[in-house]
This record gives sequence, structure tokens and C-alpha cells, in this order.
Amino acid sequence: MSTPGGSIRNSTVSTPIGSKRNSNVSTPSGSRRNSNFEEENSDHIHSERTPDHLLPESEFSGLKRHDSLDIEAAKIGGHHGHHNTKDWGVILRLAFQSIGVVYGDIGTSPLYVYSSTFTKGIKHEDDILGVLSLIFYTITLIPVIKYVTIVLHANDNGDGGTFALYSKLCRYAKVGLIPSEQPEDREVSNFQLELPSKRNTISSKVKNNLEQSGFAKFALLFVAMLGTSMVIGDGILTPSISVLSAVSGLKEATDSMTEGRIVIISVIILIILFMVQRFGTDKVGYGFAPIISVWFSLIAGIGVYNFIKYDPSVAKAINPKYIVDYFKRNGKDGWISLGGVVLAITGTEAMFADLGHFTVKSIQISMGCVVYPAIITAYSGQAAWLRKHSELVEDTFYKSLPNALYWPVFVVAVMAAIIASQAMISGTFSIIKQSLSLGCFPRVQVVHTSAKYEGQVYIPEMNYLLMIGCVLVTASFKTTAKIGNAYGIAVIFAETLTSGFLVVIMLVIWKTNILLVILYVLVISSTEYLYLSAVFYKFAKGGYLPFTFALVLMFIMCTWNYVYRAKYNYELDHKVSQEAIKNIATDPNITHMGGLAIFYSELAHGIPPIFKHYVNNVPALHSVIVFVSIKSLPVSRVAPEERFLFRRVKPNEMYVFRCVVRYGYTDVRNEKESFEKILIERLKDFIAFDYGTEPQQGRIADEDVVKLDKAWRSGVVHLVGEHEIVSRDGSSLGKRFLINYAYNFMKKNLRQSYSVFDVPHKKLLKVGMTYEL
Repeated sequence: MSTPGGSIRNSTVSTPIGSKRNSNVSTPSGSRRNSNFEEENSDHIHSERTPDHLLPESEFSGLKRHDSLDIEAAKIGGHHGHHNTKDWGVILRLAFQSIGVVYGDIGTSPLYVYSSTFTKGIKHEDDILGVLSLIFYTITLIPVIKYVTIVLHANDNGDGGTFALYSKLCRYAKVGLIPSEQPEDREVSNFQLELPSKRNTISSKVKNNLEQSGFAKFALLFVAMLGTSMVIGDGILTPSISVLSAVSGLKEATDSMTEGRIVIISVIILIILFMVQRFGTDKVGYGFAPIISVWFSLIAGIGVYNFIKYDPSVAKAINPKYIVDYFKRNGKDGWISLGGVVLAITGTEAMFADLGHFTVKSIQISMGCVVYPAIITAYSGQAAWLRKHSELVEDTFYKSLPNALYWPVFVVAVMAAIIASQAMISGTFSIIKQSLSLGCFPRVQVVHTSAKYEGQVYIPEMNYLLMIGCVLVTASFKTTAKIGNAYGIAVIFAETLTSGFLVVIMLVIWKTNILLVILYVLVISSTEYLYLSAVFYKFAKGGYLPFTFALVLMFIMCTWNYVYRAKYNYELDHKVSQEAIKNIATDPNITHMGGLAIFYSELAHGIPPIFKHYVNNVPALHSVIVFVSIKSLPVSRVAPEERFLFRRVKPNEMYVFRCVVRYGYTDVRNEKESFEKILIERLKDFIAFDYGTEPQQGRIADEDVVKLDKAWRSGVVHLVGEHEIVSRDGSSLGKRFLINYAYNFMKKNLRQSYSVFDVPHKKLLKVGMTYEL
């Protein structure tokens, strides 16, 4: 529906009998909305769309919008959601699959937790009970109570992760810094949030303060990017520590297996793991769950065996008194050892980040019924064994195995470590794709490796950078204890950032009672900060590594986002005015030729300045011109029928159209059909709908469609702006460095815009223009 003021509206709407529906729709108040756009008198676009439930039943019944841009996405299982399914068969199947995808990391933690905690050996036999008690309550408090019970419900239409939380906040409060936001975006079906009806004074105050504070807006975006950077750092450390800890079991099989040889074998496995990423994981995805299920069965069974055989009295570690006694005996050393205990909850963030592939119920079932009992049993069994073999704590896992089970457990452990690494690598790719969609990451190639599973993407540039990082970390640190110092910081830092976002969501969106929010902060957040303080103590011993990764990534993301927003605002300030369009249309010096021209731009609010620059240098216009802007919304998905927004630029004789194509940050773009072909088909539907159903108007619409079709068949040229971005004279030294050197270096070495739009090279024409920011 179009609105006054030059707004953009959704494309074609058809009635059940196939006729195009008249765009003059009466609203309950008696006003009429005409589909023809008025002249643009404002930089802003105002939406006056009548809510569907207010439309007369006779006009609304049976309506169906058609759009084929994302046919593939509509066919992908779960794209529009198994997230709210109540089918227990589906829920249980997803719960089983989630075991293989989500829990490989936390499931392989028993390989190295005790050895990383008791780095100086066990000084008192009750220290084992103290650490077991710490492990039990930490796993219960953070993965189970925090994530499974609370955080999973903060999902964004079924999707999780740092950017999902940020996007959720941006939609409820005006705290986003995405410059291309339009009022029509709020009409997307999943843009609106289900909110509690109760009013809350504190909630309103916090929301108003966030909306009015420029610092708060930047802080939220900064925290979202920092959390993303930490998770990417986690993607380097998880494969290193998981594979190295699993392979180190070979020391038990033969004395000739030295530390150096273990590192070499681990590096070879890691290189192979990264080299096969380009094939995707859909072919082996269903094999993950059975392998990890076997792993959990083995560690749980061995745990029960050791518990019964060596010391069932470790069950008394459920008493938190042993934690107090542990800290009394060990003081500072006890506090430092928390850096090892925190490794018991590695991969917890993955439960939330990977939610998009599953459902809240399926994650809760798999965690509560399989994962939690298995790992608690495993740690209890190891504690019982350590009570009799405290001097062997350095190789607790493999030395505590019954001899007959050594080789089966070793093989499954290596497979589980590879799966844990695979899940983290895939998660890293997905997070980068989200960052890319929201303008927070440089353009990189995103390859969809599966037409069946929506979330499986492969990013070649990042894959090789991750591989180099993993190999360097494994080769230089050599032991799991040293890598654990770095790993702990990456894990707990990401979780504390999630807690920060969650507190804001509790206050602003959920309108949670302030006492419950305070309780959450005192119990859960304070525990996380205690662990964070402990891992920071090991900063010089390897803890600097994730911060080094994060600093590099943050510099890249912040630089790209800063210039992205500055460039957009420049185009907005210099967009072609309505008067200039009329002058171009009536200029006798401009030659008109056949064919269709498609201009690509990121500007969603008007005609970009590149058009005037083009006309000034090439005084010739094609018979039909379409300005296309592909933009991402702060939602996880945009339904295919809501993807296109069209408008016609006055005067009509110019045959100039604007089109905004909207995607969510997890949407898969259709790679099977030509974007050019799909765009033309949708434009034809828009023209037919725009004129209505009156016979005279219908004839004019038919003529315009014929003209469009003729122009298309005469030849298409895709015009892409080749912008040179420079800082304006008088800019500060820092700004000149960011724009002239850092940004332009990334731009020259990464993908160009025509690659993102999938423009055929034979039809491509680059138009150069300099932007002084």
C-alpha cells in the first residue's frame, strides 16, 4: 500500500480470481489512500498502512501477495519456523539433532577441566570435593538456570546470538544506528514484538534514556560487536584445545608419543578439518548426533563405574560447604583455579547462538535429559578416581579409563573433538554473516553450502584465517593448560556481555520486576564476574590471545561500520531532488535510447547522487531505469511476500522506478534464479497493480508493461557505483587514517558491491565518483 509523501510500498497483491486489486482502499475513518506517489517533499518516508484487521472483510478475504525472489528460502525446512511447533515428534527429533550440533564443546570439556584446574597438583584430598562442588553449581547456575531457563526466551523470532539480542532491542526502542531504517520496515510481520501489556515506570525511564543518549546507542552497538569478536576468537581456540586434548590420549598408548608429535598430529587434523569446510556439513550433519550421543553414553557410563568403584562419597560435594572450605584452604590459589573450573561451561553460548536451527523446547529437553546428567556423572566419576590417584591429575581423563575401553573412547573422543570444532567453526561463519548483513563487517564471500539446511554457510576468507590462527595457537602453546588460559577469557567474557544485554531486555522489553532483575545480577552476573576476574589473572600467560583477536576484529568492524554510516549519510544529504529529476526529464541535450538500466545503491530514501553524476558525464538515458537498494533489516527473517518495496518516480514519462529489496540477517538469498529476471517480473506486477482495475487505467498499465518488456529485451546494463571514499580537507589525523588508509585497504582487498548483487560481468558498467566524508 502506498502513502502520501513519496513512500515506498509493497509489490503486487492479487485477488483469489487472479485480478489485480484496486489500490484505492477506504480506511475506517473514510480517508482514501491512492497508489500513485506524491512528490517527495521530505527526506523521510511516512507509513499510513491500514492494519489488516481493520480492512473490510470483503476486501481482505483471500488476499495473497506473490513474490519469487526467495523461492528457495521458502522451501527451506524451518525457514519460517519450526520455532513455535507443538508437534512433540518434531521437538524430540530436533532435541536429538541438537545433541550433535550444540553440545560438542561442553561435552568434550571433561577431557581437560581437572588438569586445567589443578595446575600445581592436588594439595588436599578435600580440594577434589571443593572443585567438584564448584563444577556442579557452575553448570547448574549458568548453562541450566541462566541459558536454558532464561536466555533462550530472549530469542529473536527463534534465532539467538549477540546480534539477535541487539536487533531485538533496536526494534523495541529507537537505539539502532542503521541509517537506512524506514517506517515501512515496521510493517514486516515479524518486526513487532510480543510484549507484556503491563506498564512499568522503570521500563519507560530506561527506554527513554537509551533513546535520548547517543552514547548509549554507540555503547550497545559496540558491545554487540565486542561479543561477536569474542565468539569469533572462541572459534579459533575451540578447535585447538578440543583436538589437542583428544589427541594427547595417545601418550597413554605408547611412550614414544612425545609432546611434539602430539602437536604435529593435532595440526594435521586441524588443517584437514578446515580444508573440508567448503563441502559443507549437511552431508554429515545427521551423523553428528549419534556420535556425540555415544560420547555422552561413554563418559556417563565410565563416570558411574568410577563413582561406584573408587569413592561414592564424592556425592557429598553437593553440599556447598566444600566450596567455602576449598577457598579457606587455598586462598588466592583457589581463586586462580577458577580459571580452570570455568572451562566446564565452554560452548554454553552455542546453545543460544545455534537456537535458530532448533526450538527452545528441544534445547531444554536435550540439555535436561541427556547433556546435564552425562557431564555431571562424568565429573563425579573423575573426582572419585582422583580421590585414589591424586598424583595423576595431569592426565585425569585417559588415566581414569578402564583399560578395555581405552581405544574405543580415544576414537570417539577425537571424533567428538572434531565435531565440537566443526560446530564452533560453522557458528563463527553464521555470526559473521549476521554482522555482514547489519553493516558491521567488510564484504566477504558467503557461500551457502546446502539448499536443504538454511544456516549452513561457508566464508572462504574467514575459513583460512581461522585455520592459520588455530595452527599457530596449537603449535606455539603446545598444551591444553596453556591454551585453557586464553580459552577461559573468551568463554566467560562472551557470557558476561550476554548477561548485560539480557538485563536491558528484562528492564525495557519484558518489564520484569526490578527485584528479580537485582536477584539475577546478584546471583548469576556476580558469579560470572568472579570467574572473569580469575581468568584475567592469567592474562599474561595466554589470556591476552582472545583480546588480541578481539582488538583486531573490533578495529575492522568499527572502521567498516563508521564509514558505512558516513557514506550512507553523505548519499542521503546529496540525493537527487525532485526538481533535478524534472530538469533531467525535460533537458533537450539528453539523448534517450532503448534498453533497461539498473542502478545499484545502498540508499533506500531517494535517488543516489551517482545518478546525476552519471547523467552529467554521459548525457543519455535508457528508456527504463530502476534504482535497486538491497538492505538488511534488524530482524532474523523477512517473509518472501514482504521482501519487495517499489515506487515510481515522477514524472511518469521518465519510466524511473525505485526498488528496495529487504532481507533479515539470517535470510538465504536465492542463488538459483537470475536476480535480474525476478526483479523485472516483480516490477511488471507492481505496474499492473499500481494502475488499478479500471479498463482505461488497465490499458495504460498494459502499455507500460509492454514498454518495460521491450526495454528488457533490448538489453540490460547494470550500473554500479565505484566510489572513491576520501576524508574531506581539514579532517583529523585519526579520521584520515580510518578512511583513507584502513577502510580503503579493506575495500580494495575484499569483495566489491557488484559481487554482492551477483551482477553478470558482461552487463556491468562501473560509474566512478568521489565521496568526501
